Amino acid sequence: MTTTRDIQKVLKSKPTREGAGVRLNRVFGFSEVPTFDPFLLLDDFGSDNPAHFAKGFPWHPHRGIETITYVLTGEVEHGDSLGNEGVIGPGDVQWMTAGSGIIHQEMPQGDADGTLVGFQLWANLPARQKMMDPRYRGITGDEIPEVTFEDGTVIKVIAGEVSGVKGPVQDVVIDPEYLDVKVPANTTVRYPTARGHTVFAYVIEGEGYFCNEKDPFTYEMEGRNYFDLQREPSITDGELVLFGDGDEITVSTEVEPVRFLLISGKPIEEPVAWYGPVVMNTQDELRTAFEEYREGTFIKTQG
Repeated sequence: MTTTRDIQKVLKSKPTREGAGVRLNRVFGFSEVPTFDPFLLLDDFGSDNPAHFAKGFPWHPHRGIETITYVLTGEVEHGDSLGNEGVIGPGDVQWMTAGSGIIHQEMPQGDADGTLVGFQLWANLPARQKMMDPRYRGITGDEIPEVTFEDGTVIKVIAGEVSGVKGPVQDVVIDPEYLDVKVPANTTVRYPTARGHTVFAYVIEGEGYFCNEKDPFTYEMEGRNYFDLQREPSITDGELVLFGDGDEITVSTEVEPVRFLLISGKPIEEPVAWYGPVVMNTQDELRTAFEEYREGTFIKTQG
């Protein structure tokens, strides 16, 4: 019997600052560990004011995680200690595995109108891969396949597989699925999910219903449970739905289409020791990482 995933939690992204003062919206982060295991953080860095992002993210270290940057509008210049450098443009993805240690910088730029739209996701690495060799994968928009369904739904497959079409990002230990989904107005879709995997959807345009029933429902928001008789159960731009377990999700729209990131992965279920850009399993491992950074021995692999 196929089980549809219920809504477990709804989060609204919140303004914060990172890097050299970049203004962005944090969807989830440190306070939600381990709820989103194997994922650690999701940032939405969209803005139409270059002053909000021009100072960027100067050189900084990472260890023990993967960072996934997806740009829709504008560009992000980058460089790292492996010798990689370039520009992530509209539709492009940078999938960076920090592993044993990498130092990099990311400097965002708006388009001709000064607009920047993009997202950064952090994925954890299990203990046995924490100190793997770093690697970098730059994926251009034209390398990301699209699957179009008869009802007009369009899915860009960054990682995972949709109707036999595989995304360009493969061989990742948490078995992730990273999809950019557009569902037209007045449409209902069911999408299969791997049982036991963490699954969430982050709406980036429009609104949709991410449950079977459109009546008031019980859900968790901002760390509290609500039975909301006032709130419409549609999910709108800047809101995230975390699903409970099951075999599929249901998404429906009415007069307005919806576009969302659908992301899933296999939980690691290990202790998380996290400080800034480094995520390990123990406090001792964290201390070692920052001692090595101060001493100049943080980088284990040269480009």
